[in-house]
Amino acid sequence: MLEDIEYTIDLLVPAARAAAENAYVPYSEKAVGAALLTSGGVIYSGAAIENAVFSASVCAERAAIFNAVSAGETQFDAIAVYSFGDEPVRPCGLCLDTLAEFVGGITVIAACDEKLETYEIKDLKHIENSRR
Repeated sequence: MLEDIEYTIDLLVPAARAAAENAYVPYSEKAVGAALLTSGGVIYSGAAIENAVFSASVCAERAAIFNAVSAGETQFDAIAVYSFGDEPVRPCGLCLDTLAEFVGGITVIAACDEKLETYEIKDLKHIENSRR
């Protein structure tokens, strides 16, 4: 885990929530946002973007990763995933695999209106995904 997890939570959760407000989710109506913290302290965000062709949809986590990598970043410390409601969502398997491409370990913060959970990416590989 990060040394100062409370600071990281205070930094990333509001950014992930703001990204969730921009989600385009006409099919699931499940707005999700993500905020990714680079090792250099820069935050990249992303929102879930759905498409009628399901395979063309992009999860918020991957949107944030793609934004960061497009800017030349490949070293990450933490990611916050925010969803509105009473149960946080965790990154899906595809998002976890995409993160694993760039990191050996990363702190994952899953937050919603009612709860907050933290994980290490390696632990999530063994937990059933709550979103899909």
